[in-house]
Amino acid sequence: MGCQRTAMPKPYGYFRIAIPDTSYVDAQPLHYPYAFRLSTNAYIQERHEQGERYWIDIHYPKLNATIHCSYKPIKNNLRTLSRDAQEFLYKHSTVASAIPVQEFENSPNNVWGLYSELHGNTATPIQFVLTDSIEHFFRGSVYCNSVPNQDSLAPIYDYLRMDVRVLMESMKWR
Repeated sequence: MGCQRTAMPKPYGYFRIAIPDTSYVDAQPLHYPYAFRLSTNAYIQERHEQGERYWIDIHYPKLNATIHCSYKPIKNNLRTLSRDAQEFLYKHSTVASAIPVQEFENSPNNVWGLYSELHGNTATPIQFVLTDSIEHFFRGSVYCNSVPNQDSLAPIYDYLRMDVRVLMESMKWR
């Protein structure tokens, strides 16, 4: 009597990810040409790569995630910097199912930019660019230190999406 039903495989399960509460503080790396608000669940680590100054990583130890941020001064090269950022974004087009791009503007602080969410199992689900079009060019990419799986990492992506928005909205040039 008990063997009348056809067996159905169970769907994959994922570990529950506990997202911590957060508040924001002013992050003003010393002698850097920018400042923004940072989650209390993150910390900043300087990164000196290829002789570049003012590059940072924003680490989220509880989420096993990082926002890699690069800064370049504009010296008649805004078009080149913008093209490089766009090429980096669209390198993921072979894996992403969609890459919607939203414009960002904070005129009182002279901050303009682009915000992109990459749909699908991409290595970097969120990328953004901020500039004043004259002196400053700031780019960030979100990475989780695990195999990209949009379904299982959705709570982390939601949290980081909010943090990136706070960073963008609070960015100030010095």
